[in-house]
Amino acid sequence: MRIVALRRTVAAIVAAVFSVTPAVSDPAARATADASTREVPGLREPVRLVVDRWGVPHLYARNTDDVFLAQGYNAARDRLFQLDLWRRRGLGLLSEAFGPRYVDKDRASRLFLYRGDMQREWAAYGPGTRRSVTAFVRGVNAYVDWVNAHPEALPPEFRRLGHRPDRWQPEDVVRIRSHGLALNAYPEALRAGAMCAGGQSAARALVRLEPAHEPRVPDGLDPCDVPADVLDTYLLGITPVTFDGVAIKSAPPSAPGGSNAWALAPSRTATGRPILAGDPHRSTTAPALRYVAHLSAPGLDVIGAGEPALPGISMGHNGRAAFGLTVFAADQEDIQVYRLHPDDPGRYLYRDRWVPFTTVREEVPVAGSTPRQVDLTFSRHGPVLKVDAARNLAFGLRTAWSEPGTAPYLTGLDAMTARSFPEFAARIRRWAAPPENLIYADTSGAIGWVPGALVPRRTQHDGLLPVPGDGRYEWDGFHDGAELPRVSNPKSGFVASANEFSMPAGHPLRVGYEWEPAARKERIVDVLSGSTRHTPAEMARLQRDQVDEYARRIVAVLRGIPAGDDPDTAAALRHLRDYDGTASADSAGAALFEPWLSNHLGPAFLAKFVAPAVAARVPRADVRQVIDALERPDQWFGPDGATVRDQLVQQTLRAAYAEVRGRLGADPAAWRWGNLQNALFSNPLGDTVGPFPRGGSVTTVDASTYIRGAYRSLSGAAYRMVLDVGAWDESTFVSAPGQSGDPASPHYADLAAPWSSGTQVPLLYSPAAVARNTESVITLVPAASGRG
Repeated sequence: MRIVALRRTVAAIVAAVFSVTPAVSDPAARATADASTREVPGLREPVRLVVDRWGVPHLYARNTDDVFLAQGYNAARDRLFQLDLWRRRGLGLLSEAFGPRYVDKDRASRLFLYRGDMQREWAAYGPGTRRSVTAFVRGVNAYVDWVNAHPEALPPEFRRLGHRPDRWQPEDVVRIRSHGLALNAYPEALRAGAMCAGGQSAARALVRLEPAHEPRVPDGLDPCDVPADVLDTYLLGITPVTFDGVAIKSAPPSAPGGSNAWALAPSRTATGRPILAGDPHRSTTAPALRYVAHLSAPGLDVIGAGEPALPGISMGHNGRAAFGLTVFAADQEDIQVYRLHPDDPGRYLYRDRWVPFTTVREEVPVAGSTPRQVDLTFSRHGPVLKVDAARNLAFGLRTAWSEPGTAPYLTGLDAMTARSFPEFAARIRRWAAPPENLIYADTSGAIGWVPGALVPRRTQHDGLLPVPGDGRYEWDGFHDGAELPRVSNPKSGFVASANEFSMPAGHPLRVGYEWEPAARKERIVDVLSGSTRHTPAEMARLQRDQVDEYARRIVAVLRGIPAGDDPDTAAALRHLRDYDGTASADSAGAALFEPWLSNHLGPAFLAKFVAPAVAARVPRADVRQVIDALERPDQWFGPDGATVRDQLVQQTLRAAYAEVRGRLGADPAAWRWGNLQNALFSNPLGDTVGPFPRGGSVTTVDASTYIRGAYRSLSGAAYRMVLDVGAWDESTFVSAPGQSGDPASPHYADLAAPWSSGTQVPLLYSPAAVARNTESVITLVPAASGRG
C-alpha cells in the first residue's frame, strides 16, 4: 500500500509541475534564438527541465526512461566538452580529434578498458541499470546531434581545438574504468624502490601501515628488479588530460586526498531530525568533477551530485533516505613480475610452464594522418605495462576494477532508491569500485555506515609489494560484500568517515593497510561528541573547520627544542611556539608551519631513510611518521636520537623561515597562509577561475592538498552538501566553480566565490521551492522525426 501511495504522490507532483508553464528562456543556450521548447529524439513524453538560480537542473518526467534520457541530454547541454574529453580519453580516441601526438596516451588508455563478457558486466549491477544507461546515452547523443547540426552552439573548446563531439554507445559508460580511484599499485612500486636501497626501515618511513604490519617480500621477488618507471604507462592511461596550447601532457600522480561524511541521529540535533553532511575531496577543476541534478518521475525523486558522464546520483537524497560517501582504502591492485623465456620474450613462466602473452592489435584513428596500429599485450592477470628485455622481465597489473561490475559509481544507480538502511546495505553489497564508505540517514531517524568494495582474497601475500606472476600469488576470488562490517544506529548518535582506518578491532578481513591519517576523523568526532543540539549550519561550519591537531602535536615538541645560535632558527621557533594549529587563510603561524612541514621537514625526514630517487617520487611525507619520529626520536634515529632530531628541526626551520621571508616579507606578523596557498580552478585548456586565498592543510577537516613549494591547492572539497533529513528544502550545497562547463554561462563560475568564502546555497527539492527560484524552463518534447 505504501508503494501505491508513493506512486500516486509522485504522480500528483509531476502533474502539478507540468501544469505550470512559465515562459522563461534558457540563458545558456547558444542557438541563434533561445527556445523554451526543444524536440529531443527518443523521448516518449514531454519532460520539463527547470533550472534554478544556482544552475541546478530539476528534471520532471512522466516515466523513468525519459528522466534518464533527459539527464543525459542536459548533462551534454551543460558539460559537453567535459563529457566528450572524458569519453575520448577513456576509450583511447584522443588522436582521432587531436592528432598523432596522442597515440601513446590512447594506447595506454586502451589497456585499461573493460574487455570481459558484456552480459556478465550488465548483470553485475542492479536491475534496470542497462536500461537507464542506454536512455542516458540516447539523451547525450540527442544533444550531440543537435549541436553538430547547429555548430554556432558548440562550446568554445571545440572551436579552439578544431574538432566536433562524437556519439556514444551505452557500453562506453561501463567499459571506461580508468577515471575511478584505485589503490595501491603506486605505493607498491615506491615500496619496492625504497626496500631495494634501504630495506625495511625505508619502507617504514614511507607510510604508517594500519593495522601495524611489516611488509613481507614475496618469495621470488627481488625489490631491485622493479624499475622506477614501471608504472609510467599506467599513469599515462589513468591521468586526466590537459592541454598546453594544443599539446597534450599527462598530469603527474597527485598527493593523497580524502573526503568527509557523517550522519547525526535525531538525538544529536536541535531539530529532532537527522543531518547528513558530505564533502568529497577531489581535484579542483573547471568545470567541477561533480554535477548536481534533480531527477523526478513516478517512483523516483532523487537529488544530489554525481559525475556528469554517469546516470543517477551518487551523493544526495531520494525524499526518504540520504547518502554520502568517502574513499574506503581497500587494496584492489597488484603489480605482477613475469620471468620471460630466454629465447622467446612472448612467453612467461606460469605454474612451471612457459605460456604465451595475448597480443591484441588495434587501429587508432588519427586526425590529419593515417591510422596507427598499436599492440596491446595482456597476461592472464591483465595488461602488460613494461618489458625489460635486458633482464628477461615483464611487468603487468592485476586489478579488481577489470572485473565485471566495477564501472566506477554505477552501483549507486541502484542504491540511490533505497528506502531503509537494511535495503541500502543490501544494495551496497554489489558495490565494487571505487571502494567507498557509504554514510546513510533517513526520515525514520535511522543512520548507518557500510563500506562497499570488491576486495581480493590474498592468501599468500599482503599486497604491499609486487609479486611474481608465476602462479604462486593468485587471488582466491573475492570477498562477498556482506563480509564487510557495518554500523547501524550506534549509541553515540552519529557515524562518521574521513578515509581513516575504519575496520573494527578483531575483524577477520584485511582489506588493505594504507589509510589516510585519522586527524580529520578525530576532529569530526570531537566536535560531534560535544553537543546534542547540532544544527545544519553548524555542520556546514564543521566542513570548513581548519583546526590541525597534528600541527598542535608538532608545536608541542618544538617547545622543548633549543634555538641554537642562528637568529633565523630562533625567530622561527618563537613564531611557531605561538601557533595554535588553526590553518586559516589569515594565520601567520600556518604561513610558516605548512611550508616548513611540507617543503622542508617532511623531505628531510624522508632523506634520512629513503634513497633520493625514490623520495623524489613520494608526493608527501606521511605526517604520522614524521610526528612519531619527533616524539620518539630514539626509536627512529638511534641512541642519540634527540640530538639528531633537534638538528633536523633547526636546519629545516632555518630554511623554511628564509623561504617564507623571501616570499612574504621580513615582518612575520604580517605573514598570512592565504597569501601563499591559493585555489585555482583550471580547465584542460589552461583557462582558470581564481585564484582564491586558501586555508586548510592535508589533515584539517577542510582538507587542502597543495603543491609542495608552489602552494597551489590541488584538491579539496569542491563539492559540499548538508542535508536536513526530512526538511529537504533546508538543505544546502556548493559545487565550485559552478554547474556549467560553458565559460559564457552565468553558472560557469558563480559558485566559486561562495565556496571560497565558506558559504553554501539552497539545495531545493519541493516543486514549490523550485518554482519560487526558477531561472529558466525548457520543455523537452518527443521529436516528430529524426535519429533517436
